[in-house]
Amino acid sequence: MPLITATNLTKSYIMGDQTVHALRGVSLSIEEGAFVAIMGASGSGKSTLMNIMGCLDLPSSGEYRLADEAVEGMTSDDLASIRNRRIGFVFQQFNLLPRTSALENVELPMVYAGVPASERRAKALAALQKVGLGERTGHTPAELSGGQQQRVAIARALVNNPQLILADEPTGALDSQTSEDIMRLLTELNAQGMTVVLVTHEADIAAWARRKMVFKDGLMIEDITQ
Repeated sequence: MPLITATNLTKSYIMGDQTVHALRGVSLSIEEGAFVAIMGASGSGKSTLMNIMGCLDLPSSGEYRLADEAVEGMTSDDLASIRNRRIGFVFQQFNLLPRTSALENVELPMVYAGVPASERRAKALAALQKVGLGERTGHTPAELSGGQQQRVAIARALVNNPQLILADEPTGALDSQTSEDIMRLLTELNAQGMTVVLVTHEADIAAWARRKMVFKDGLMIEDITQ
């Protein structure tokens, strides 16, 4: 059974006296264990689709199922629950708390999930070791390089053992060598069975994925298995 199924998704926004159609009837299916890159120019609909996949937004119409749960009719509390249980997010700007250690940043999703403190610490340490930062657990973001900060963000995304990693321009703030390191890490996680979906506008980053979807004007115009 696919991890993600979208059927005829639309998303429209009212902006003044205009209606913007961000998605125009998108259907797709992503299997568990896939590594997918979503590409497209600004305004193509790729970020809108990512927000719906991540249960951060709901479609105007159509059906979205994540791990066979119907998402489109969920309340905000239901959406928060499915995000915490099933999805790990990685963003371009890392979104780390600046005065908080790497370990405490990684613990944060487990605080929301009500995990006891001793268990939080053990899981956060294991996640940081998994991304190669076992020696930097007490450092704040200001004491870490950009690549190390993104590794902390990936550890935070992994710590609740999600089924899906959603990465939105994960290398956008990094130099080319550090970008390659981060993509190698995501590839290793995918090889271990993690489903990875990333949004990027960079062809060399998309080339790491095994499947590429290209969007334009709210429609998927290409779906290529590489």
